[in-house]
Amino acid sequence: MGFAQQPVQTSVDSTKIKIGSQFNLTLKVKGTKQTRVAFPESKSFGQLEVLESYPVDTIKKDATYEFIKKYGLTQFDSGRYVIPRIPVLIGNKQFLSDSAVIEVNNVVVDTLKQKMYDIKPIVEVKDPSSDFWWYLLAFAVLGGLGYLGYWLYKKYKNRPKEEVIVYASPIEKATSLLQNLEKKSLLEQGDVKSYYSEMTDITRTYIEETVHVPAMESTTDELLVAMKQASMKKKMGIRQETMEVFEKILKNADLVKFAKSKPMDFEISEDRKNIEKIIFTIDKALPKEIEEDETDSDYERQQEELKRKKIKKRNTIIGFVSGFVIFFVIGTVFFNGMNLFGSSTEELHEQDWITSEYGNPGVIISTPNVLKRIDAEKEVPKAVMAMIKEMQIFESGGYFDDYYIVVSTAKYKKETKVDLDKALEGGLQAMEVKGAQDIIVKTEDFNTGEGLSGRKAYGTMNWIDKITKKSRKAYYEFVIFSQDGGLQQVFTMYEEGDEFGSKITARILESVELRKAAQ
Repeated sequence: MGFAQQPVQTSVDSTKIKIGSQFNLTLKVKGTKQTRVAFPESKSFGQLEVLESYPVDTIKKDATYEFIKKYGLTQFDSGRYVIPRIPVLIGNKQFLSDSAVIEVNNVVVDTLKQKMYDIKPIVEVKDPSSDFWWYLLAFAVLGGLGYLGYWLYKKYKNRPKEEVIVYASPIEKATSLLQNLEKKSLLEQGDVKSYYSEMTDITRTYIEETVHVPAMESTTDELLVAMKQASMKKKMGIRQETMEVFEKILKNADLVKFAKSKPMDFEISEDRKNIEKIIFTIDKALPKEIEEDETDSDYERQQEELKRKKIKKRNTIIGFVSGFVIFFVIGTVFFNGMNLFGSSTEELHEQDWITSEYGNPGVIISTPNVLKRIDAEKEVPKAVMAMIKEMQIFESGGYFDDYYIVVSTAKYKKETKVDLDKALEGGLQAMEVKGAQDIIVKTEDFNTGEGLSGRKAYGTMNWIDKITKKSRKAYYEFVIFSQDGGLQQVFTMYEEGDEFGSKITARILESVELRKAAQ
């Protein structure tokens, strides 16, 4: 409904609402890019409560700008209410919006359509102190599991562990690793780079363990200098020709690794033979006292330390994973009241229900729990969102709960004629993307008590339970309505054969009322 032209244009999208329903008040101001406009922020306008104050929207039209401010208002008592004139600051002057009258009506309950239920009996209040015994039981269970874990650790910790190869000496380790390198057939596979890398790493490791120079972290030039200095200091007597051959092999390896060079087959074979000769030459040149008294003992200590670290690391990982699994399972069961899938459908059916309106164009519906809003942009493909002006999704439960319901509404940017059968098909395809299998579909017309008609799909589908990895069969009902510029959907799902799930769905669909799309 629009009002007279003035500096502040005022409009409301509805002058009659039901108690608690939201309607929108819109204020528009025209100006230039330099115009400063300040809209008021308040929790109420007169006797109407402000549910939401939307950000100011700026629209450029030719040389002028339109500043749009929207408020979501409501009232929880029936009657006629006046939206007072609201002050808006434009530049340094204050202007007032037009006032409007809103009629708030009671929700009429048709006792012939809406079933009446007996008054529930008096329920005895549970003594809070009784929870102490549950906490005590939980601690006792955790303590028992902790003791069981400790007992299993003590029992199995001395079992034979994964065999760690311990070599008698560095020379034995180096020659053994060179033999294993040949067994990998890297050259036959054309992987020359890996062959040279492993060959030089074996040699560098041997030099580091025996000559005690940082061979693994040194460049080729740094390693050669360190080797010459160590040879002179320890009086090893390695000939210059041996060092030149060693330098040639290291530089060939660098070219292969960094310049993607590929030596001839005979060059590779010659480097392999020479590297083994160099290792034996260094081994013979080592001073006897170092080799026997220091080198071997240090090497053995290093091997034993390596073995202990591997065993400790593995035991730590096993302990962490076991503890995490135990506490996760116990915590999940304890905090969900021994029910991994939330409230049972019997509890949902018997508890007090809530009637509320969701989305735009609104869907008025009764549900066991309040539906929670979720982010539509994360659920709907971008290609679909590009055609939609406004979309809202509300849900309760989840795909692996005992009962699941989702309500969604959408308004298209352009006038769109929706094929309801194709829309139902698209919705079920979305279920398949989320993991549904073997979907059986039946369709029929669906009418509300107000005479609005839509389409309904119903049947069964299978889900793979993420916890048990077993297939669960679910029954679903999917209702969809299309109005000019708007779309409304209701989807319910529960485990097949669940008597209370069937009653919940029947009651939900019987309560559906639709708010007509605003033009």
